[in-house]
Amino acid sequence: MSLMRQIAWLVLGVVLAALVGAIGLSTLSTQQLMRTQLELKNADNAQALALALSQQKGDAELIKLLVSAQFDTGAYEFVRWRGVNGETLFERSEPPRPGLAPAWFRALLPIEAAPGVAQLSSGWNAIGSVELLSQSGYAYDALWLSSRRLLAWLLIVGIAAAVVASVGLRRIRRPLDAAVAQAEGVLEGSYGQVAEPRVPELQRLTRAMNAMVQRIKEMFEAQAAQLLVLREQVHQDPLTGVSTRRHFLAELDAALQRDDGPVVAGLVLLRLRDLPGLNARLGRAAVDDVLLTLVTALQAYPETVAGCRVGRLNGGDFALWLPAQGVAAETAHALADALRASLPAFGPGVQVALGAIELPRERPSSVWLGEADAALARAEHQGEARGGFVVDIVASPGLGREQGEGLWRVQLQRALAEQRGRLAEFPVCDRTGRLLHLECPLQLELDAGFVPAASWLPLAARARLTAQVDLFAVDLALKAITGDGQPRCINVAPASLADPVFLPQLRELLGLWPQAARQLLLDLAEAAATEHFDRLLELGQQLRPLGVKLGLEHAGAGLAQVERLYQAGLDYVKLDASVLLGVAGEAGRAAFVRGMVIMLRSLALKVYGEGVVDEMDAQALWDCELDGLTGPWVTASSRG
Repeated sequence: MSLMRQIAWLVLGVVLAALVGAIGLSTLSTQQLMRTQLELKNADNAQALALALSQQKGDAELIKLLVSAQFDTGAYEFVRWRGVNGETLFERSEPPRPGLAPAWFRALLPIEAAPGVAQLSSGWNAIGSVELLSQSGYAYDALWLSSRRLLAWLLIVGIAAAVVASVGLRRIRRPLDAAVAQAEGVLEGSYGQVAEPRVPELQRLTRAMNAMVQRIKEMFEAQAAQLLVLREQVHQDPLTGVSTRRHFLAELDAALQRDDGPVVAGLVLLRLRDLPGLNARLGRAAVDDVLLTLVTALQAYPETVAGCRVGRLNGGDFALWLPAQGVAAETAHALADALRASLPAFGPGVQVALGAIELPRERPSSVWLGEADAALARAEHQGEARGGFVVDIVASPGLGREQGEGLWRVQLQRALAEQRGRLAEFPVCDRTGRLLHLECPLQLELDAGFVPAASWLPLAARARLTAQVDLFAVDLALKAITGDGQPRCINVAPASLADPVFLPQLRELLGLWPQAARQLLLDLAEAAATEHFDRLLELGQQLRPLGVKLGLEHAGAGLAQVERLYQAGLDYVKLDASVLLGVAGEAGRAAFVRGMVIMLRSLALKVYGEGVVDEMDAQALWDCELDGLTGPWVTASSRG
């Protein structure tokens, strides 16, 4: 039982005890008063009647007439004339009157007054005695009416006191509820402050809570800042600030494994030619400025296009990943033009070579790097012959180019209209191998058969069909959950959050499957938290009451924005494969992952790892205390 309810019951008990006590004491006092008054009346009336009878000089008939007259004029149960020996000489009587008081009241509070007795005499001779008893029904009626009146007044007073107590308890409960909400907010990762109440005791409690929450927030932000520094040390080149070779290759592997990008993508390699000779002629400081100029030109692309990645492969070699098709050649030529204009300022002989390729994402990263290295080698060879900035392009047409965007749009619309699609299933398991949920990317049945999202999702985004696609996927997941009870996770495109009809239709769909909705998980890309936070917040507010769990997938660098992350109301985070790949062989990367897990756990979030391909990495991630893993290794282990 809650504290406020205990206080309310205590107040109610005190009020009831006071009412019962007041009524009881007042009624008992009135009962005693009635008995005393009735006894006094009996005695007084007996004395007055005895005086009148004594004046009749023992005339029996006159005495009887006076006794009858007294009985008829008063309310008596009996009036008796007794002789000297106690025998009854004359008596008038009638049964007790019922009155207004109920029988149970009479039995509970009896008024038993003693009869009035007085001696009769004729001169100096005793002629007997007179005895009378008044009717007690009137006394009972008076006691009954006074008790009811008292009860009514005390009930009015009690109700007024209860109302006042309720208002007072509500005033006390308001700051307590605020303190409870503040504590619950800390568990959910919110660090709000509460206004101090006027009650001194509660004021001290609120002040202490505010101080504690502020300290926790500062500790959390300090931990996040340390984690950011550790990330920079592990993942970023100290001179240029871009990804190191190891981290860039991990990002490349992760990008090639995803199913939410274009079928064809691009990779540009850039090399500052003759780096040792430049160091000898210009000096290390000048060459560092040259490298920073190269990075500035490369960084223009990740700053404007989501998903682009820049890395330093070694001393003078840099790589630019382009998650789009048909832009590698244009990007390489634009970089060459920009550098051709800026690098001569450092002196003669500062030249670069660029190699650009476009390949299907299904090719392994070794093929990508091999093709890009070959293109860069040709460009450098041509540069030696031409003495200038040279770009070599290797392009491979993609799926979208072969058919045209219009045909793909027609196929997508037809597949959605006819509900032709299925969910792939990839397990997310905990350390013991227990299935936590199934990741279920949507595959649409197009003219070429069932096609993964990597082939049609970019075109669906351009055609503004992502909301329809996501609703279709959720519908399939809810039906599958109803069939086998397994929790399933669906990917929701950030573009769907911008569609005004998506959220109402999603709520309506979830309302049709209330039990299955509690087993549904929705993944959103990290960009949803960093670029569409308000929409993500609204999505959580709308879906949390339905039991749907929300999380971020492909999470990495954006998690450093903790001032927004702890407000998002998420249930879990899936760390990107680029953060996790190679964690078994690199202590710094493991420390970064462990620190990220600690930070996310402080927000009461589950932490899962994506794209695990190696058993050694899996063991290292379990040592970092992740809640679950997914990826090729997990899929193979679960099937084995």
